Amino acid sequence: MSLPTVLERIIERKFEEVGEREKQRSVSQLQDDIITASPVRGFVQAIANNIAAGRSAVIAEVKKASPSKGVIREHFQPAEIACSYEKGGATCLSVLTDADFFQGSEAYLQQAREACSLPVIRKDFIVDPYQVYEARAIGADCILLIAAALSDGKMAELNTIAQALGMDVLIEVHNADELARTLPLGNRLIGINNRNLHNFDTSLSTTYDLLDSISDQHIVVTESGIHRREDVAAMREHGVNAFLVGEAFMRAEEPGEKLAEMFA
Repeated sequence: MSLPTVLERIIERKFEEVGEREKQRSVSQLQDDIITASPVRGFVQAIANNIAAGRSAVIAEVKKASPSKGVIREHFQPAEIACSYEKGGATCLSVLTDADFFQGSEAYLQQAREACSLPVIRKDFIVDPYQVYEARAIGADCILLIAAALSDGKMAELNTIAQALGMDVLIEVHNADELARTLPLGNRLIGINNRNLHNFDTSLSTTYDLLDSISDQHIVVTESGIHRREDVAAMREHGVNAFLVGEAFMRAEEPGEKLAEMFA
């Protein structure tokens, strides 16, 4: 499995991070935390309900920075952003928790989730069971698994643990090969990332090209490259009604107002 350089560096760092964190808090301690954690909010159910009602389901991202763009939002208050998103009609939240490459934090997820009633996905590079337990312990309702970063066996293992903890899983793919590897898991949510991990270019055709290989039992979430109402309309014409959007909202003074405008 040939990984893009940036992703390779991130994954390498993730394994180091897991080792560091396990010394501070063991899996058994995380399992104790899970017992008292806030109950799971249905991430997939919220998306399915919106689509069934004829509306776009928007997973609105709380993201301060990225490796390719640097700092995206200077005034970064996760609770404030979450409230704005909820008011603007978001279905779910996505919160970046990676510190080294995205300037994220587990605390940001907790702050955002406490400030609203929306289900929240932990957006990170999950490569080890420890991170799945950690996600539920901090209150995540769903986790992201990136097919490009995981072997089939590891993806299945992490998926099984997340579901056993009551969380939903969004599996992200970038091409037909990754999609073929994920479909046997039977997950309802399939995320298609329109960003090429090798050069960071985005093309909405990445989503369009994979749709014929995905049955109606799945909900397709299109990710990256959604910046205008025209992008939303084009996706909906192709039968895609779930969107993960970050940068377009984060660059707006009032993220929730930008959301409402794009998805009116």
